[in-house]
Amino acid sequence: MEPFALGDLEILTIGRSGIDLYPEQSNVTLSGVTSFRKAIGGSPTNVAVAAARLGRRAALIGKVGDDAFGIAVRDALRGFGVHDAFVSTHPDLLTPVVFCELVPPEEPSLWFYREPRGPEMDLTLDDLPLDAIVEVPLFWATGSRFAEEPSRSTTMKALESRGRSRHTVLDLDYRPMFWSSVEQAAEHIGAAVRHATVAVGNRDECAVAVGSSDPHTAADLMLESGVELAVVKMGGEGVLVASAEARAVVAPVRVEVVCGLGAGDAFGGSLCHGLLEGWEPERIVRYANAAGSIVAGRLMCSDAMPTLAEIEEVLS
Repeated sequence: MEPFALGDLEILTIGRSGIDLYPEQSNVTLSGVTSFRKAIGGSPTNVAVAAARLGRRAALIGKVGDDAFGIAVRDALRGFGVHDAFVSTHPDLLTPVVFCELVPPEEPSLWFYREPRGPEMDLTLDDLPLDAIVEVPLFWATGSRFAEEPSRSTTMKALESRGRSRHTVLDLDYRPMFWSSVEQAAEHIGAAVRHATVAVGNRDECAVAVGSSDPHTAADLMLESGVELAVVKMGGEGVLVASAEARAVVAPVRVEVVCGLGAGDAFGGSLCHGLLEGWEPERIVRYANAAGSIVAGRLMCSDAMPTLAEIEEVLS
């Protein structure tokens, strides 16, 4: 697919890319799996792909290894219509590989192979396209960006450069394996919340970021910190979406789960689309829930991202 002109960019995400390996046998531990399917992954990567599938012009700021998997990531991004102009190559670190274990399918385990670290953790200020970050209509950052230096300072600089302009989105994205302690994560993700206009996370991630797993309390704390729209995922109880003017709980879309991974990234890509469309918050989350349910009913993540027609079919 031919890349769009960067001057037309609508969405810019920052963070990890890698290769995800999905077992073709469900409810089997990794030791018993006999075959895998390969796709690109990493939450910010998947969000960009999900948004592109909905017709948005998206790009990723990231870093891959100087290896065959790094080439595969770039090729796949372009194939999905995501611009790779801001994906650089690390001369020493390998492109990460992640194995998924579908035991159970609803709550798969992830095994990260990124020793000693993922190349995107070495993103520096020189890797930032600051003009694009300032000007893009929607910038998407994740909490895991703050786990190590220099990624921590680099991502904070990106957020600061936005001056809390709309739409600056923070996916709380707490991944315990990336952090030395919960306290460290709370300090740095909590600080990042104060630079976002939209914050999204589940109960556990809210507990880390703002100190409460109660959805309404967490939403209140995020709004008090200056967030304009707080989105709290509550699993089977739906999603709470709150602004200073109103709040609502949007019911989930029930689906037979094939793989619980990727649903949150599909939710994120659809959330980006709805924000840029200027929809009311409840409508945004309704579409995002539907997008997540579609991917939960499929094996893959990036390859499984739905089109707008598929989302509307579910909602109808």
